[in-house]
Amino acid sequence: MAVKALKSKGIAKRLFAIIICLSVLLSLTVPAYAETADNNEETLIVGVPTDRCPIFYIDNETNEITGIGADLMFTAAQEAGYKVVFQQISEPSLKEALDSDKYDVLMPFGSAIDSASGKATIVSENLIQTPFTLVTEGKRELPPFGSLKVGMLQSQKGVAETINNIYPGMVIVTFETMDDCVKALRANEVDALLHNSFVWSYVLQKPAYSDLIVQPSTMFTMDFRVGTTNTPEGAAIISRLNTGIAQISDTRRQAVTLDYTSRRLYKYDFYDFIYSYWLIILLAFLLFLAIIIIAVEKIKVMNKRHNEDIQNLMTHDPLTGVLSMDGFRKRVEELLRENPKTPYFLSYNNIRDFKFINDRFGRSEGDELLKFWAQISKESLKENEAIGRITADRFAVLRNIMSDEDMRSDEINVINPVRNYFIDRGMENPVNLCSGIYVLTPNDHKNIDVDHMLDMALIAEKRVRKNHDNNFAFYNPEQWEKGKRMADIIYSLPSAIESGDIQVYYQPQINYETKEIIGAEALSRWNHKKLGVISPSEFIPILEDTGLVFDLDKYVWETVCRDLSALNEKGINIAFSINVSRLDIREDRDIPELFSNLIKKYNISPDQLHIEITESAYVEDTEELINTTNKLREYGFKVEMDDFGSGYSSLNMLKEVNVDRIKLDLNFLTSSGNEKKSETILSCVIQMVRELEIELITEGVETAEQADFLQSKGANAMQGYYFYKPMPIEDFEKLKEGTPDND
Repeated sequence: MAVKALKSKGIAKRLFAIIICLSVLLSLTVPAYAETADNNEETLIVGVPTDRCPIFYIDNETNEITGIGADLMFTAAQEAGYKVVFQQISEPSLKEALDSDKYDVLMPFGSAIDSASGKATIVSENLIQTPFTLVTEGKRELPPFGSLKVGMLQSQKGVAETINNIYPGMVIVTFETMDDCVKALRANEVDALLHNSFVWSYVLQKPAYSDLIVQPSTMFTMDFRVGTTNTPEGAAIISRLNTGIAQISDTRRQAVTLDYTSRRLYKYDFYDFIYSYWLIILLAFLLFLAIIIIAVEKIKVMNKRHNEDIQNLMTHDPLTGVLSMDGFRKRVEELLRENPKTPYFLSYNNIRDFKFINDRFGRSEGDELLKFWAQISKESLKENEAIGRITADRFAVLRNIMSDEDMRSDEINVINPVRNYFIDRGMENPVNLCSGIYVLTPNDHKNIDVDHMLDMALIAEKRVRKNHDNNFAFYNPEQWEKGKRMADIIYSLPSAIESGDIQVYYQPQINYETKEIIGAEALSRWNHKKLGVISPSEFIPILEDTGLVFDLDKYVWETVCRDLSALNEKGINIAFSINVSRLDIREDRDIPELFSNLIKKYNISPDQLHIEITESAYVEDTEELINTTNKLREYGFKVEMDDFGSGYSSLNMLKEVNVDRIKLDLNFLTSSGNEKKSETILSCVIQMVRELEIELITEGVETAEQADFLQSKGANAMQGYYFYKPMPIEDFEKLKEGTPDND
């Protein structure tokens, strides 16, 4: 028992001693913790940009600066014993902010840079590696990095300096906002945009940026550091922060990055909402608008119908529904103005002995006949034709000049049904129609007088009534034949070009002294399936009058270029002259560009095309043609003034117009008049052209005497039937191969 008591007393002493030691240790430790607590209260003002979500941004709910960079900085500062206060930088970039005393430190820095005023800086250890990637519009191919033009935010000037050190040849353009960057990219002011991939993960959530694509490979990675000016105070802060940065584990870095990049941080603004749901909004608006419009239109329709009913009573015949006399007159005037080149005829028609029909079958049956006639006639008309009831059984019709097939169709579909109207109803009486036809002349299109046309058609109709053998008569039969032929030419042009009925022939041009073939003029020949061979002097003016000559000329130009290309491949290098009509040259047609595209397409030289423009064309539209001529010559084409001396000559044009060659019309020698005077004038013209240093070729040479005279005056280049008639390309090729070449 005594031993146990002694042992108990020893244990008690030992416990007491331990308690005393712990009390001393605690008393020594308390000041140290207090000091740490005081240090934790030391505030560090950190300046950051806030336009780089999810790196740095302002939280909409707390109105505080947060983000990947903010969280990592907060952790590092806490480990270093700082209380962090983030402040949005108000300066354009970090370089300018370094010169401000509002901040203790700034971030982010990739490396140490000088401030805007040239102060040196010191930066911390790396908080995190930030990969920088390029963004392009769609699948745009990029040039090499060394010649790349890149857009960046203005606040990234420090990053831009680092990039210039890595890629010296890269051009960097800064913009105030990301929207400005994107606009510059879409306007091709820059090749691509550059930012770190964390920011792109946020920015590209904007619906309007859905066409932007992140390039798959990282351009480079940049450190994410804290920086300040290199002063003793700044160095002390950075040193202390480095201890905190060292405490951040890679796991912590990855967790912070994943947290922010996996969030849906982007919030739609009003414009995003409009961009994303524009179709629904538009449809809703249109629906609302449609309801209003329908209501308004319903009122308008009611008013319009009322007005139309009134107007219809004034312009339409109430019995048959076709135009009244007044309505027909107005419609004809309208059609002739809208279709100034369309060949028309106007017919005046009535029923022979219509009074007898009314007496025998009754007025109501006569009215039914008139309605039937009007209806089937109306159904046979085209949109640009018209029918009107003049009075009683008199009808007038304006129609395009018809082919024989159309006339037979009218006979089957209109005339025969009217003739057999009563027969088809079990009665024996045929209905006899009388028609007088007036074919409109070009003057009728210019000076429209519908009453005059009706009078002419009525004169022809009266002849029919007196002559019981015919049902119709023409007031001007020769105009009818001319109009029909004109219509056949106009309407068959497209099919003639497609089928090859129009061919390009070539009339050789020679040097009379050497007998060498120096070129050829391209001419068109038309063997019409129905009309036979048509002379160019007939069909070209018709095509010019109707505005279709450009279709013909384009076909000829293309054929000539194709033939030249084929000759070049066979080693025959020669120039062809092609005609350009004054009607081809308009402001909406770039003729020089058209020819430039043709020679590229067929791989021929521009000097193989001699482009002939008539002398009269220069007189009629001087400025436009002079501009076209100059542009053609700039492209390398030879330009000729065609038909010089054919009666439209204006010597002033030779001063105004730069042409390469004059094509002299031999009208001076072939026309009537004093031959001696003609030769004198021609000699002077040749001498004048030579003095102007312009090339000369004479066309229309038909006799040896003419050729010898021209040679005596030094004009050796000639073209005409005395030498060769126009021929197909195959014959020209054989001729050229068999002719000695004196080059």
